Amino acid sequence: MVPNVDQIDTHNGNEKLNVLIADDHELILDIARMYLDQQPDMSVTTAMTFGEAMERFEERGGFSVILLDYNMPGMNGLDGLKKMIEAAEGTPVAIITGNASRNLMNDVLEAGGKGIISKSSPVKSLANSIRFINSGEVYMPLHLMHEESPKMNKDNGILSGREMTVLGYLGEGKKNRQIATALGLSEGTVKMHVMSICKKLDATNRTHAVINARDTGLL
Repeated sequence: MVPNVDQIDTHNGNEKLNVLIADDHELILDIARMYLDQQPDMSVTTAMTFGEAMERFEERGGFSVILLDYNMPGMNGLDGLKKMIEAAEGTPVAIITGNASRNLMNDVLEAGGKGIISKSSPVKSLANSIRFINSGEVYMPLHLMHEESPKMNKDNGILSGREMTVLGYLGEGKKNRQIATALGLSEGTVKMHVMSICKKLDATNRTHAVINARDTGLL
């Protein structure tokens, strides 16, 4: 699901969200800290390298959401994301980047990340993006859902191997939770695969996608 983050309000009572943000650009950290510290429901901890982020997590723990810059010292892209996800044991981890792309979105989801926050987004949307992720959803910039990737060729209708597997389960009438359990994925990842399948098959919903797939011989 891709929300209009400016219209989300998931603030619940006086409970604070403890957010860990790691980025090697001090200006970005300062802006993020300045804005988020003004939010009544947030407390912010920052780091400038992946190593520092791991240290902050080990020292303090109890974070609600962790945001990692995709390109910073020690991060190594998806390797760092996977390491933090493993260490965080259930705490949602998302990526911050200035170069969000459809391919990166797919990679982050496959790795178990809870989304991508673009550095080009208005700073006022940052807090609600964090709240959305904390609520258990996957956040992605809206433009990524409309971006064509090399795998999304409408002329030949190609689906990735993972999407074909998910499509097969859709054809059996299985729900996202059942598919996630069967494939060992998060439910949010399955949702994103279903959205991608619908887009590639010019379908308005999962049922329509199954019908189109059967009409074209994919199922």
